[in-house]
Amino acid sequence: MNNFRSKLPLALAIAFGIATLLGLLMAPSIGSTLTGWASLLAAVALLVGILNLLSIHSKRLGQGNIYSAVLIIGMVAVFALGVTDSLGLTSKGVGTIFNLVQSPLEAAVASLLAFFLLFSGFRMLQRRRSRWSLLFIVTAIVMFLARTPMPEAAANIFSNVGNIISDLIISPGVRGILIGVSLGMIAVSIRILAGSERPYDK
Repeated sequence: MNNFRSKLPLALAIAFGIATLLGLLMAPSIGSTLTGWASLLAAVALLVGILNLLSIHSKRLGQGNIYSAVLIIGMVAVFALGVTDSLGLTSKGVGTIFNLVQSPLEAAVASLLAFFLLFSGFRMLQRRRSRWSLLFIVTAIVMFLARTPMPEAAANIFSNVGNIISDLIISPGVRGILIGVSLGMIAVSIRILAGSERPYDK
């Protein structure tokens, strides 16, 4: 009985994985139905995760955690605006919250990330001086200067150098990373279909 219970998730994963793959290749309607089921399960899992998060921070709120209070208020406010938007009582409430809160926070974090990377590059150059660390620092400084307001003559020079670096180094590097990620996903999918990888059994 225990052996059957351990093999059942593996059999279901392999069966539905192969059925979805064959459906997408040969019968798009079946493939779309199966991917729709997967989307439904993902939505249910997201809902369970949100409820679990709300439960955990509700307990922390009883201990006087101010950050838990902010999180709960934000969750309730966004959920309420989503309901009122769907009922037609408000217009673009969730979008307004996103534009006024989420988007500025993301921009601030992204701008800080650039300075953190530059600072980390200088720290790396201090600890281990190599041509790669020096190349990283020089490239980062040039890209910073290419986006910094300055006199037109200097701005054109740094802008042209920045465009060359972006076209010859950054874009091919990003494409290579995306290709590597895609190949990794394909390899993991094959391992799951073969039963060698069991992320659902951990």
